[in-house]
Amino acid sequence: MTEQDIIKEINRLKEEKNAVILAHNYQRKEIQEIADILGDSLDLSRKAKELDKDIIVFAGVRFMAETAKILSPHKKVLLPHPDATCEMADMVTREDVIELRKKYPDAKIVCYVNTYADVKAECDICCTSRNAENVVRSLDAKRIIFIPDRNLAAYVQSKVPEKEIIPFDGYCYVHDELITQKDLIIAKEKHPDAKVITHPEAREEILKMSDFVASTNGMLTIVKETPYNEFIIATEVDMVTRLKEMFPDKKFYPASKNAICRGMKTITLESIYKSLLKEQYEVVLSSEIIEKAKSALEKMIEIS
Repeated sequence: MTEQDIIKEINRLKEEKNAVILAHNYQRKEIQEIADILGDSLDLSRKAKELDKDIIVFAGVRFMAETAKILSPHKKVLLPHPDATCEMADMVTREDVIELRKKYPDAKIVCYVNTYADVKAECDICCTSRNAENVVRSLDAKRIIFIPDRNLAAYVQSKVPEKEIIPFDGYCYVHDELITQKDLIIAKEKHPDAKVITHPEAREEILKMSDFVASTNGMLTIVKETPYNEFIIATEVDMVTRLKEMFPDKKFYPASKNAICRGMKTITLESIYKSLLKEQYEVVLSSEIIEKAKSALEKMIEIS
């Protein structure tokens, strides 16, 4: 089949099966174009919960599809490719969290949404990159274990110095390794009038060189609400794709063209078509995991 044939079949199957396609901001252009809803991981799951749909096809990575299942347990959630994983989420296990709780019994555990459901189930509360600071401030403990991103933990520590943040040694390789200080220096030299917006999963030296630090949805807000017309975007390259589509009158440049998420790029039009056709790669979670993880998510949502 041609690409247009596949798109036509996806649309037919969506209607036939009462399905919705969610796509993360880091998905490739053609996936963004066929998605019903675009956004960051938690925002997508929350919106899908409100829709009267039987099937959710999540064009993202596994922890995102799991979050959709947690918030919509009675809907069928499909992950289009079995290898669509987040390497940062892979770095922490449920057993790690249990051991940390034993080691630091007086600490509260904050779990970034970029984790698997069984990890969320062992934490006190979840957070996103956008609300992490508020979540940490809301807790009555002086010591906070922050799982799994050490860079986001360091960023939160700089904003909430009155608390002790105990970071887990995980990281996003896209932000930690593929966006370097040298990359940003070169980008700023090429585009001296551009403002730099960086995701807080990046290293501290990158954040210090930035004009704004924001989540992916936060980046959209900054571009919309500030008067600037040129931006260097220090996150996964296809965030630039999303921004160019939304703001065609403004200019956007990736901080590094190498900042590509392997897990996200496993998703293709063909994998979405096959997943929807065969209803394959369904996300299945136990009721116990769903309830415990949902509690951690709902505590965060109350604060947000």
